[in-house]
Amino acid sequence: MRPHLNKDMEVLELACGSGQLSFNLSKHTKSWIGTDFSEQMIQEAKKRGEYENLTFETADAVALSYSYEKFDCVLIANALHIMPKPDEAMKEIYRVLKPNGTLFAPTFLWKEGKQRKMIKSLMSILGFKMYQEWDKKEFEDFIKEYGFSVVEWNCASIYAGKVPDILS
Repeated sequence: MRPHLNKDMEVLELACGSGQLSFNLSKHTKSWIGTDFSEQMIQEAKKRGEYENLTFETADAVALSYSYEKFDCVLIANALHIMPKPDEAMKEIYRVLKPNGTLFAPTFLWKEGKQRKMIKSLMSILGFKMYQEWDKKEFEDFIKEYGFSVVEWNCASIYAGKVPDILS
């Protein structure tokens, strides 16, 4: 993701957890808002500190309070598959992204890989319920369905650009 970020970008991170990506990547942007549905996770992130351009907020990815076309980039890492309504999150992501904005959506492709059953079992034990499972083609189709063109695939990471006015 780092090569695609710059000091002029305003970034929204959804499902940031305790901020592991936020702290490393925010220093390369103008502003970064890390959000999570869980107040507890936001508190954990805040314990690690905040930078001048990095803040943390509790937010629901399917009902964001941010204005239309506010962000240059949205990051949602390994969370779409554990959301009951990933389609609603994608609509909100599209809404808050500026025209030609960037979506980073690294996501576990649960239908692929030799160790998928073991990983899925471990996730279940840890309390992460999976609502969606995709292979690479299905996930790419899902991303495109919500108004994005896939620019680059790298392992299970997808870098996509917003196609203006698809969902308005």
